[in-house]
Amino acid sequence: MRHVNNAPPNQNEIRKVVKEFYALTRTHPELGPVFAEHVTDWDNHEEKIIDFWCGALLRQPGYSGNPMQKHLAAGNVLPDHFPIWLNLFDSVLTRHLSQEKAVYWSTLAHRIGKSLSFGLEYAERKTTSIPPNLSSFSTL
Repeated sequence: MRHVNNAPPNQNEIRKVVKEFYALTRTHPELGPVFAEHVTDWDNHEEKIIDFWCGALLRQPGYSGNPMQKHLAAGNVLPDHFPIWLNLFDSVLTRHLSQEKAVYWSTLAHRIGKSLSFGLEYAERKTTSIPPNLSSFSTL
């Protein structure tokens, strides 16, 4: 296992990454329509996600919510969306952050993405008995 230095991005870097990521997401052929069904106030959504990442990366208070419940309730978020999301997210991270900070944030994002994806697959399997697709994620 590779050692990752404790190098989180700062709040300004988090804001820049989130803003660019969602600008790209809105025009993405697969992710754009998923978000368009649920997000009508992009500024508010982005601020909520900035708060989420500031809490997750910097331990700052401010985010309240349950990402798993939001993704389950959406109804159109699929486990197969997460590798696409993570690849797009990683491309933004590498454009805006040092390698150390990009790896630090990406590692956490991949853990969260896997958790959300597995949660969606588990909810689906409860009704269909389909085994999880473990090969859909690349490792860092």
